[in-house]
Amino acid sequence: MNLEDFKCVEDNIDIDEYIKFREYVKSHMEHPEWLGNFTKEEIEYMLNHNSKIWIYYDGKVPVCSMMEIPSRQKDLDKFGIDLDYDEVVDYGPIFVSPKYVGNSLQYKMLKVEDEYCINLGYKYAATTIHPDNIYCIRNMLKDNFEYKNTREFTRGIRNIYLKKF
Repeated sequence: MNLEDFKCVEDNIDIDEYIKFREYVKSHMEHPEWLGNFTKEEIEYMLNHNSKIWIYYDGKVPVCSMMEIPSRQKDLDKFGIDLDYDEVVDYGPIFVSPKYVGNSLQYKMLKVEDEYCINLGYKYAATTIHPDNIYCIRNMLKDNFEYKNTREFTRGIRNIYLKKF
């Protein structure tokens, strides 16, 4: 199963549909707190400030999604990363419908996001992952992210990973 098998929507995202899909995925997760909870207003703000969301569909059924968020200095400070924020992109929520888990779609989305961010001129990508989310951690390590540190955030403890392009 490849991403090319699905229709990709990356412009004019229906935010309500995105949130509905995210909540569906969370409702089938053993640890739903591992997946972010951006509000509709936060998502609208991010999309209006150079963030991007991709949603892949099998017909009309959402299969998987990923999000790219330009970093801000305060984010890098929270992550304990001492880099120029203009050079760093934050890989936001990446999730797969439970019906499609086990097809390496998360890793395949990472490769698409990597290419997109390299073309935008980013030099680094950062992401946060719950320390027990071994499947996501394995995909990030496979995609050459390196563990940097562990921090406590409002939504709980997270490992910080960084990748140099």
